[in-house]
Amino acid sequence: MTGQIAAIILAAGKGTRMQSDTHKVLHPIAGRPMLLHLIDGVAALNPARTIVVVGAGREQVEAAVQPHGAETVAQTEQLGTGHAVRMAEDALAGFDGDVLILYGDVPLVTTATMQRMLERLHAGDAPAAVVLGFRPADPGAYGRVIADGEGRIARMVEYKDATPEERAETLCNSGLMAVAARDLFALLGRVTNQNAAGEYYLPDIVMLAIADGRHCAVIETDAHEVAGVNSRAELAGLEAVWQAARRARAMAEGATLIAPETVWFAHDTVVGRDVTIEQNVVFGPGVRIADKVTIHAFSHLEGATVLSGAQIGPYARLRPGTLLEQGSKVGNFVETKNTVLGPGAKANHLTYLGDAVVGSGANIGAGTITCNYNGFQKSRTEIGHGAFIGSNSALVAPVRVGDGAIVAAGSVITQDVEPNALALGRARQEARPGWAHRFREKMKARKAEKTG
Repeated sequence: MTGQIAAIILAAGKGTRMQSDTHKVLHPIAGRPMLLHLIDGVAALNPARTIVVVGAGREQVEAAVQPHGAETVAQTEQLGTGHAVRMAEDALAGFDGDVLILYGDVPLVTTATMQRMLERLHAGDAPAAVVLGFRPADPGAYGRVIADGEGRIARMVEYKDATPEERAETLCNSGLMAVAARDLFALLGRVTNQNAAGEYYLPDIVMLAIADGRHCAVIETDAHEVAGVNSRAELAGLEAVWQAARRARAMAEGATLIAPETVWFAHDTVVGRDVTIEQNVVFGPGVRIADKVTIHAFSHLEGATVLSGAQIGPYARLRPGTLLEQGSKVGNFVETKNTVLGPGAKANHLTYLGDAVVGSGANIGAGTITCNYNGFQKSRTEIGHGAFIGSNSALVAPVRVGDGAIVAAGSVITQDVEPNALALGRARQEARPGWAHRFREKMKARKAEKTG
């Protein structure tokens, strides 16, 4: 296959069944708007142009796609899929390559499938158009594709217009196509709206080409790949499909998932080999996990990088900007944000580390907090190599604890601590013998007076 490629992505529908102020195609799957999943898939083909057809809520869609190099054209009236594709005709004036026609609410189509469509378009028999077909478990009211054993299409028919014999066919039309630009717009110019809905249907170009004595072809893909989203329930269903595939990939690439169905990945999660992920772990965007890491149950990671041999959780939260270096450990009910834990450093229990650098081999005691925000600005805390921070300590930033220093438990540290020093920042303990007994007797007497 040679020549340039353009993609036309239809995203003009209102999506009223989503019951949302957010445009349908911007609802996320694996932490990323579904339309951007599709644009990423197209981008791997290095297209000359990517054009998104917008309508209702166009401002939202335009803002989402423009940073990714996509253009937009508007369909001000919803007159059918054929009409929507024609909205890109002026934008593609003079373009003489191949056009992929995709749908913004059908986000899981892979680059490999797009490539197969284009390759079939350039096969020796030179079809006028290539249709992507699928065989759903319940063909229902999908349009049918009647084709021979080599995928040459005899006819395509909408379910409502199909005969009983045609309805018995299980090969359905996904709506996705590959067509040479010079054929696409010439054929679309001949499509009419003489149908019950009064709309211009994109699939009509197939029958027009066949009537001209040319032929069109269909290739097949899995039904999950061309599943569309029209409701919250369908969005959840597609999320489940995506997650199942990603879990299978993680395990195939050498990770152990103790309870795979409870682990949730983001679209860009990177997981190394010999990683163990326990139950109910959630990855937000921007997480990179190196080899031989253990992530214990009920942990949440987002925007974090974890190097080899580190341990996380259970019940840990790693927020954006976290870096756990080799062999470090973040334990149960520990939260980190914009923090580096050096090699072998440990924060085992009940700790918040924000805007901090923790040196190699340092130990952070239970209940330690870096007080990084004064209500107006953030400040940093530096903890040196081999330092020991006692339990229930508050380090008020900006502050530095030197290498090998010890902070006594229960301290509030507001000034730098020099290396190898002991820092105590707490009131002197005072004991008053017998005071507790006298206090209780006094309180009992008062209570008796009131109830007497």
